Amino acid sequence: MKAWVVPGYTETRELGSGAGGRVVLAVHDETGTPVAVKYLSDRLRSDPAFVRGFRAEARLLGGLRSPYVVGLYEYVEAPDGAAIVMELVDGVALRELLKQSGQSGTGPEAALVVLKGSLLGLAAAHREGVVHRDYKPENVLVAADGSSKLVDFGIATDHGATPGMAGTPAYMAPEQWQGRPASPAADVYAATATFFECLTGRKPYPGQNFAELALQHIESPVPESEAPEPVRPLIRRGLAKRPEERPEDAEAFVAELEAVACGAYGPDWEERGQRKLAALAALLPLLFPSAGGAPATTTAFATTSLWAPGRRGWLGAGVALVLGLLALVTQAAATDRPVGAAASSSFATTSAAPPTGGPVPSGSPSGSASAPASASPGASASASASPSSSASASASASPGPGSSAGPAPTGPQPTPPATPLPSPTPSPAVKVRAVNVTSFRQTDFTAAQVTLSVDSSGPATVRLEWFSSDARGTLGASEGSMTFPSSTAASARTLTFRGAGCYWGVRATTTPAAGSGAAVQQFLIRRCEIR
Repeated sequence: MKAWVVPGYTETRELGSGAGGRVVLAVHDETGTPVAVKYLSDRLRSDPAFVRGFRAEARLLGGLRSPYVVGLYEYVEAPDGAAIVMELVDGVALRELLKQSGQSGTGPEAALVVLKGSLLGLAAAHREGVVHRDYKPENVLVAADGSSKLVDFGIATDHGATPGMAGTPAYMAPEQWQGRPASPAADVYAATATFFECLTGRKPYPGQNFAELALQHIESPVPESEAPEPVRPLIRRGLAKRPEERPEDAEAFVAELEAVACGAYGPDWEERGQRKLAALAALLPLLFPSAGGAPATTTAFATTSLWAPGRRGWLGAGVALVLGLLALVTQAAATDRPVGAAASSSFATTSAAPPTGGPVPSGSPSGSASAPASASPGASASASASPSSSASASASASPGPGSSAGPAPTGPQPTPPATPLPSPTPSPAVKVRAVNVTSFRQTDFTAAQVTLSVDSSGPATVRLEWFSSDARGTLGASEGSMTFPSSTAASARTLTFRGAGCYWGVRATTTPAAGSGAAVQQFLIRRCEIR
């Protein structure tokens, strides 16, 4: 049976695959933009908890605005599959660069560049109240120019949540082993562990199994003496055993990093470090997606356990629990694969397809993808895969104002002159043949965007009303209305919804009345698709 493909994209080749799914290189048909498409495997798609976690990852990516985090274009869910369409980073995983550099590492300046870029990406998540929880070299992609982006938010969680023990053993902070509440300090720890590996060519703790790693991360001294002397303060701070002894979040650590780097290596350290990373990446040309090499057998995108808030996880209780779980997760420790359980909660799907002229990832969720409750997504270059069978053909249409002024009211008529004037020739009556909703999609948790078309013989007035309802097929409570000239009907208009109903709807009428009658459209909102 042929695998499901996201409508509107043509796959070029597979970039990697694993137990969780596969990642393919594809091209957006309408714009020619290359993208990476992450498909959830059929096996996991049959588990509602994993599907919810997959949606959660897409929603999180859609809400992050940072050049240091891979961008979301679109999340599409249909009866035959689920996929996250992402910005294609034409680069290689930091893990591959570390393999290439061996025991010599990347050098301190390049290591500092990696750490700074990763911290800036993590800082974007921390500002949104999110903890990544699985930072590691596999989840950092280095581009040909030496810049880097953070990927894979599959097990991210809210700051302060207690979802259980999860992460990749070699990079897990002590509090993660103990199942304590998630905090940005855990991401700082993981980033510093990777920084140490870039500096020395080896992980900070050499444990060969789950129990050894747990004891070393919780009890062993910070191995700062193995790092170059100028950067030891960063190692000491970032790998501190107690989270309160580390920088409180990634943004705070960036300030400390820059002070140390400038003091030790001068003001041009970052430029030299990025050039070194670019040189290391250039040694691995066949690993770049654009090179067309053979796909990897596994990928960090596909192997990370999925998560959503409120998940059922292992409630770590310290080393005793670690020892009890040894038989289950020794393999995970050996392969650097994350530990964790299936997800269970609800999050919204997101969508933001590539705009014309090249990829500009959406900074926030925009649009709604089809789900089993609605029609499957159709090919479209619009900012989303609309739940309706018709979608906007424009990839870059800007939202119109939240309201639009109608025709100016007619003022008082002047007194007719005493001398009778010839009667004016009557104008032909305007006929409106049809009014249609050409696009109606959710763009945020409380907003949607709509465009209309009016087929008429002359100017007409359009009245647009929007509603929220608990029942499909019933418009329900009014959320607002506006009027505007038919000549502007094709302009995108943003509508705000405040009701708690699961169905949002619109109704468009015209004056004179359209021969086709009113145009009505309704869809199930993202919040309710995942119940």
